Amino acid sequence: MSNVYDNILGLIGHTPMVKLNTVTKDIPATVYAKLESYNPGHSTKDRIALHIIENAEKKGLLKEDSVVVETTSGNTGFSIAMVCIIKGYKCILAVSDKTKPEKIAYLKALGATVYICPANVPADDPRSYYEVAKRIALETPNSIYINQYFNELNIDAHYQTTGPEIWEQTEGKITHLFACTGTGGTLSGSAKFLKEKNPDIKIIGVDADGSILKSYHETGEIHKEDVHPYQIEGMGKNLIPSALLFDKVDEFVRVNDEMAAYRTREIALKEAIMGGYTTGAVTQGLMQYVQSHELTENDVVVLIYPDHGSRYITKVYSDKWMAEQGFVNNCVHNYDEVFKTEFIK
Repeated sequence: MSNVYDNILGLIGHTPMVKLNTVTKDIPATVYAKLESYNPGHSTKDRIALHIIENAEKKGLLKEDSVVVETTSGNTGFSIAMVCIIKGYKCILAVSDKTKPEKIAYLKALGATVYICPANVPADDPRSYYEVAKRIALETPNSIYINQYFNELNIDAHYQTTGPEIWEQTEGKITHLFACTGTGGTLSGSAKFLKEKNPDIKIIGVDADGSILKSYHETGEIHKEDVHPYQIEGMGKNLIPSALLFDKVDEFVRVNDEMAAYRTREIALKEAIMGGYTTGAVTQGLMQYVQSHELTENDVVVLIYPDHGSRYITKVYSDKWMAEQGFVNNCVHNYDEVFKTEFIK
């Protein structure tokens, strides 16, 4: 039988790419979006969850009734919880308090135990979700800590799957890859594979305004003054993850909450792609990049769209939330009218 699988994990990977036609109409290059929302857990994190857990199984680190512990902003947690259900493991997750309630409800629906930690504390603070996850893993018998920020298998998962898929789907014609940076695994693993195939491919990381990654790439130093709260989930960091291979990145572009939000909604309105907040961020990264770099009709650009917009309905797709941020009143593209809802009285 074709297109039939033993369980949902068989659906991970081999995600489609779709040409963008309207949002990028003023860019002469051909631009494709790789839709990671087509993974069964609706994000690119399915790849690392399966890869890391199966590697632990091969090493004998996971046994019956084992516990998998991780730090997550949502998507990695969904993926780990999904894999744990199929594999028969318990799942414990530490999330930040900027994670939306519907994401936490999703994690609980998949059987995860969730610890909510303050977001605006240093990474080494015992209350941070990094430190909470570490502590839980140490205190929990028969457990493993995924540690996606510092796990080389995060990179390897994308080196083995995402990079080769992009190369094959573009028939080796890709000239530029754009991806958001959180843990750095998606960007680094894909970049490592693609650079081996063609070192001239430009790798552009998209960082958040409020994160230290861009300035660290440029100076080799941490600039704490860069750090401030921001809204985009799963992107940017206030620490340096070893899963981010800075030497594979040609350039970083930093985008802010507001423009990423508008781009996210624009992509839905004009391309009919309901992407997550980082979908808008990576697209905005491209828009800023072309302001200082020339692309030609011979260039083939790939944007990795990490997840699905269904997880952001009460955030970036909510008129109320946009207004609370002050975004609707400051929309530089004058899209205000299409964002409004009319009530018939």
